Amino acid sequence: MVIWKLALFCMSVILATCSRFLLCEANNEEDRKAYIIYMGSLPKEEDYSPTSHHLSMLQQVVGGADFATNYLITSYKRSFNGFAAKLTDQEAQNLARMENVVSVFESKTMELHTTRSWDFLGFQETTTKETTSPIEGDIIIGVIDSGIWPESDSFNDKGFGPPPKKWKGTCAGGNNFTCNNKIIGARYYGVDDSARDDIGHGSHTASTAAGNKVKGISFYGIAKGIARGGVPSARIAVYKACNVGCSVADVLAAFDDAIADGVDLITASLGPNRALDFVLDPIAIGSFHAMEKGVLAIQSAGNSGPFKGLASSAAPWLLSVAASTTDRKIIDKIFLGNGVTLTGKSVNAFTSNGTKIPLVVGARASTYPNCSSDIDAENCYPSCLDRKQIKGKVVLCASLGGLEVGYEFGAFGAIVKYDEYDNPIVPFPALALDSKTYNLTLSYANSSNSPHVEILKSETIRDMDAPLVAEFSSRGPNPIVGEIMKPDISAPGVDILAAFSPTAKPSEYVEDNRSVKYNILSGTSMSCPHVAGIAAYVKSFHPDWSPAAIKSSIMTTAKPMKGTQDKEFAYGTGHVNPLQAINPGLIFNLSKVDYANLLCNIGYDTKKVRQISGDDFTCPSPQRSMVKDINYPALAIQVKPMQPFEVNFTRTVTNVGFANSTYKVNVVSSLDMNVTIVPKVLAFKSLEEKQSFNVSVSGKKNPSESVLSSSLVWTDGVHSVRVPIVVDVSEKGIK
Repeated sequence: MVIWKLALFCMSVILATCSRFLLCEANNEEDRKAYIIYMGSLPKEEDYSPTSHHLSMLQQVVGGADFATNYLITSYKRSFNGFAAKLTDQEAQNLARMENVVSVFESKTMELHTTRSWDFLGFQETTTKETTSPIEGDIIIGVIDSGIWPESDSFNDKGFGPPPKKWKGTCAGGNNFTCNNKIIGARYYGVDDSARDDIGHGSHTASTAAGNKVKGISFYGIAKGIARGGVPSARIAVYKACNVGCSVADVLAAFDDAIADGVDLITASLGPNRALDFVLDPIAIGSFHAMEKGVLAIQSAGNSGPFKGLASSAAPWLLSVAASTTDRKIIDKIFLGNGVTLTGKSVNAFTSNGTKIPLVVGARASTYPNCSSDIDAENCYPSCLDRKQIKGKVVLCASLGGLEVGYEFGAFGAIVKYDEYDNPIVPFPALALDSKTYNLTLSYANSSNSPHVEILKSETIRDMDAPLVAEFSSRGPNPIVGEIMKPDISAPGVDILAAFSPTAKPSEYVEDNRSVKYNILSGTSMSCPHVAGIAAYVKSFHPDWSPAAIKSSIMTTAKPMKGTQDKEFAYGTGHVNPLQAINPGLIFNLSKVDYANLLCNIGYDTKKVRQISGDDFTCPSPQRSMVKDINYPALAIQVKPMQPFEVNFTRTVTNVGFANSTYKVNVVSSLDMNVTIVPKVLAFKSLEEKQSFNVSVSGKKNPSESVLSSSLVWTDGVHSVRVPIVVDVSEKGIK
């Protein structure tokens, strides 16, 4: 280390001289962007100084200690190694070529992706000793999001004792922010001056995961009930890395802190708009280092559905969550002037009081030649509508954008065409209709000389078809590693009522000046904290379980789902089943070594894997296993279209049920594939005993873009361990 420090000193002197007397490199500030330099695990040397090392690396590319200090944004030095800096593209390329750098990528902005949902999951308000863990209050959930509104009743600390002794974090919430024994830690990043939630998203996700029980909650009387999180007695640590968007540099800093602070779980309802290579994805990077410290990270799959292959959460050590419906459905009704009643959807808090309002078709209220086409007029594009013709009336538009245009142009209300599951929150009387119902309304409006309509306030009804995957929820297959099924699981993410910031707008409309303490939101952002709450629940019963064990317990006990042609690529293993997850019977465990082997299998060399893992791991040569044989609680493969296929999988299960137990396997029949399992019986004599089995999957020719699905279930008469088998037929498939 003495030689290393001497070399570092000499290099700094040389570079300082260069910066004074030579034009080392143009420092055009306009060309600089924030970049992440990821360096893997922290070195184990006691006298290693991450910040000094990071500055020395910067000096080598920007010229001089002063420049390096000015351009360093932050150092990641608590849980993993790396830094963020303002660099030119050329400087970034120079750093990428350095010996100890794993990856360099631009710090772009990522997207932020309940009174009934927990009851729907079987998590009743009244619990028993068997369904409540005595250490639930020691579980700490780290929430990486847009902050939190600490004064919300959902985060009151009445009845809470001091933070758990394992907590190593701090309350650095900044301006006008105070922690308590519920919110035990807070940090903020970037340009903000406080961990206080300005947009409501972070408060919503935090309260869904671990909010207190609060009675009499609703959104202006809609969806009234008791708001509560999955583990109301758990503690919350807040990491404000987002506002409207989330800086990659800030998200990595939040992971760095959360892991070192001692959280048990991390929930992140955010991500890139597409899946990235694992060493370029900040959440994959952060969650890998969380995993090696025993911390499970849960991430939303994204809101890019219903198209295949757009799930943005791809890493196998992450628990990736899709969004689905609950049995409480929010609807809205309209009364047409001809006596017909039609049903649509919106979160519309405005009471009609029997008022009938003139209805005008957007296409008829257009202003030519400002409007470029009839389709633009039907969709109520701003350049098309005549304010005078729609002011004070209800405007009928063929696209969701008609809501915003109608509101801004002074319409009394709006009716639009919208076929997706989620309900738009509206700042005036308005609703969305599916195509068929919209056409009925349009036909009435065109056939009447004086069309009128009454828009009622929204109400809730029972949805007997639930759960169904939300239209917006991102689908697999995994675009990075096709043999790792994504998403992993589905949870409630449609019309979720939870805590909100009273200073934030309850809808997306700039002029919506209403203030609410609880709001109804939809997205995989809402499903992610549901699973975080369930993971915390499982952790409270099994504090020594690995992240992979907790993940396995949630996945293998899930309930099968239906209603989509993408099958498991839409909902993972199924819909979460929290009460069963604490007693799964068998688990599929994985360690850091298993994930390191996977990195080798997908093309990383020993040097890079060692940098990531921080140990002396060596990639086996030749490879002794394949990606498909990683001990994942799902079997996934990609095969070529119009070619027969046969694939063999190997899995190992660990007994966590009864010491003496015998499991027999059943296969869900499928017309698309044949499944053979050897052996068909697993007999265990002790807890923690491991046994392996092989699965052979074969099928005939299938057209491209087909999704084939089956499953196997191991059961001992008490436990049912379900493992999906999903085949993606595409040109990317095996030869």
